[in-house]
Amino acid sequence: MKASPTIPESLQEVLRSAALPESKAWEVKFTGSDPVLRTRYKVATGGSAALGALAIAMADIREAQTGKRPAISIDVSGATASLRSSKYVRLDGKLPDRENTVTGFYRTAHDRWSYFHCNHTPHQEALLKVLGVPADKAQVAQAAAKWDAFKLEDAVDKAGGLAPAVRTPEEWRALPNTPSLAAEPLVDIQKIGSSAPVPLPKGTERPLSGLKVLDFTRVLAGPTCARLLAESGADVLKITCEGHPDTPALELDTGYGKRNATLDLTTSEGKSQLIELMKHCDVFSQAYRPDALSKLGFGPEQAMAIRPGIVYASLNAYGHTGSWSTRRGFDTAVQAASGMAYTSGQGEEPQFTPVSALDYICGYLMAFGVLVALKRRHNEGGSYAVKVSLARCEEWLVSMGLHDISTADAGAEELAEIAQWLIEVQTPLGHLKRLRPIIRYSEEMMNELVAWRDAGQSGATWSSP
Repeated sequence: MKASPTIPESLQEVLRSAALPESKAWEVKFTGSDPVLRTRYKVATGGSAALGALAIAMADIREAQTGKRPAISIDVSGATASLRSSKYVRLDGKLPDRENTVTGFYRTAHDRWSYFHCNHTPHQEALLKVLGVPADKAQVAQAAAKWDAFKLEDAVDKAGGLAPAVRTPEEWRALPNTPSLAAEPLVDIQKIGSSAPVPLPKGTERPLSGLKVLDFTRVLAGPTCARLLAESGADVLKITCEGHPDTPALELDTGYGKRNATLDLTTSEGKSQLIELMKHCDVFSQAYRPDALSKLGFGPEQAMAIRPGIVYASLNAYGHTGSWSTRRGFDTAVQAASGMAYTSGQGEEPQFTPVSALDYICGYLMAFGVLVALKRRHNEGGSYAVKVSLARCEEWLVSMGLHDISTADAGAEELAEIAQWLIEVQTPLGHLKRLRPIIRYSEEMMNELVAWRDAGQSGATWSSP
C-alpha cells in the first residue's frame, strides 16, 4: 500500500503546480501532526501544506524586497482551526446571525440522498419552485422523497439552484467531468500577455502595501484569498451588488481589512466606474461562472487590455475544463457530489467534514498563485491568469488517503488550544474576536495584523493614487 504523503510532500505538489523548486518545502517548520479533528480526511495536512505554499511565495516576495528571506513556522492545529475560522468569530461576544434556510441533506427516492444548498436566497427560491412547496423543512422533505436524486439535481440546476445528488466516490469517478480534473494543475498560473515589468512594492510598511486588488467574490474561498492579501497590506476593494447580499458572519471573517463598494455592471455607469478602477489595479479576483464576466466585458483578455500587467485570478467549483465547469457549486455541494459526504457518513446519513476545507484551502492556493504571478510580473513583466477550483482541491485532498476509522475517531471535536490563536480587535462595528494569522515569520512585522478598515460603503475609488 502506498504511504500517505507527509505535509512537506503535499506542499511539494503545490510547488510543482506553480513550477517552484520542491526543495523550498523544507523551509517551513511544521509543528504537530494529522489528525487534529475527528474526520476521515487529512484536512490538517491539506490546510498546513496550502498555508506553507502561501508562506513560501510571500517569503520569495520579501526576499526580493529586502534581500533577506524570513524563516517560516506553522502550527498544524492552528492551520486546521483556520479551515473553519468563521466559527470562531464573535462581535461584542455574540455569534453574528445566520440566515434560517432549508439547507441540508434530504432523503430522495430509491433510498438516495440529496443536498440542498440554500444559503443564498435565489438558490433557495429555485429549489422551492422545482419542489412546489414553501420554505418549510417538513414540506421540503416530503416533496424531495418523491424525486429521483439525479433528476432533481438537473432540474434544480436548470432552475438556477443547487441540489447535488450525494454520490459514492465510485459514482463520482465515473462522471465524464471527473477525469478532466486530473489534467488541470492544482494551481494554474499562465502568462496571457506581454507587458513591461511592474516592480513589487517596497514593502516598508507591509509586504503588499501599495498593491490594489479588486475582489469580485462571495462566501468563503474567493474572499479568503483577498482577505489574505489585505492582511499583508494590499488595498482591497470588494465589489458587491444589491441583489447579492453577503452573510454577516462570513463577512466578519473574510472581510477583514477590505473596503466595500457597490457597482451595477448591467449599467453603463457601473461599467465605466469599474474600468477606471481596473486601470490602476494589480489583481482582479473573481469567482463567477465561466464567461459570465467576459459577456460584460471583463474577462481575462479584456481585463488585460484595460490594464496591461494585471493578475487575473479565477475560482470555480467543478474545474475549468470539464463538462461540469459551468455548474454552480460551493464547498458543501462539492463534498456531496464527489463522495466526500458519503465517506464521512460511512455510507449511512451523509456528513460534511468538521471544517470548510475545500473553501479555505482554495482561498490559500488562490492567494499563493497571485503572489507567484506578482513575483513573475516583477521579474519578466506580463499579464497572468491564475485558476483554482474546489473540485480539483477535493481531488488533491482525497489523494492523500483516508484516516482509518479508529484513527479518525481519536481526533478531537474541539481544539483545546484555540485560545492561543484568538485575538481581539476594536472596530467601528464593535469588539471583534477572531483568529490571528496562523503563519509565523521570523520578521515580526509580517505577523502583525493590519488595522481594521471601515468595511462600509467607501466608494468605488482607491485609497491612494
